Amino acid sequence: MSRKIVRLTLDHLDALPSPCRSCLFWELDPVRRARVDDPCGEKDAWVSQVLREWGSCGRIALVDDQPVGYLIYAPEAYVPGAAGFPTAPVSPDAVLLTTAYVDPAHAGGGLGRMLVQGMARDLIERGGFRAVEAFGDTRGRHAGTCVLPEAFLGGVGFKTQRAHSTTPRMRMELRSALTWRDEFEVALERLLGVVRPHKQKAPAPTPKATRSGRQAL
Repeated sequence: MSRKIVRLTLDHLDALPSPCRSCLFWELDPVRRARVDDPCGEKDAWVSQVLREWGSCGRIALVDDQPVGYLIYAPEAYVPGAAGFPTAPVSPDAVLLTTAYVDPAHAGGGLGRMLVQGMARDLIERGGFRAVEAFGDTRGRHAGTCVLPEAFLGGVGFKTQRAHSTTPRMRMELRSALTWRDEFEVALERLLGVVRPHKQKAPAPTPKATRSGRQAL
C-alpha cells in the first residue's frame, strides 16, 4: 500500500466528501453564504483565486493513488469566515489552517500528521510566514461547522495561542515543525542503520610474485 501527500488542485475538488465539497464556512462570510446558488461552483472559484493569487493552498492524502484525506490553508485575508470567532484575528505572521479531513477507514494511521507536515514543508520552502494557526473546538468536531477538534490540533503540534472555553486559537511554529521533521529523519536513519546489514570487508589483495620470485607488496 502506497501513501503520499500531493498538492491540492482543482481536479481534486470533486473527490472531497460531502458536505466538504460544497461547504463555504471559511470561504465566505455568513451574508454572502446565504446568497450562493451554486456552492460547488463557488468553492471552485475560491480555490482557483487563491491558487492564482497566492499559490498552493492545500494538500491531498493519497493511498494507492486514491484521495482519502485533505487539508486547506490560506492567509486570513482569503478566509472571511474566520472573522466570526471570538479568538480572531489570526496573527500577522501566520497562515490559517481552515479544515482537515481523513476518511474514517484510514484514521489512526498517521495521515493527519503527514498532511500537516506537508503543509509545513510547503510554507517553509516558500518563506514569508513563521507559523500556522487554527481555531480549535474543545467539544470535538462541532455539528454544522468545519472547526477542527482541539485534540487533533494538539496531537499534530499546535499549542494554545489564545485560550477560549470552546474555540481557542492555536498555533504551530514552522521552525518547530522543521525541527520535528529533522529529528524524525535522524531517528529513521538510526533505525535503518540498525536493520541495514553490515558491509563485509573486502579480502586483502593477494601478493603478486615478481620474476625474481619475491612477492611484491
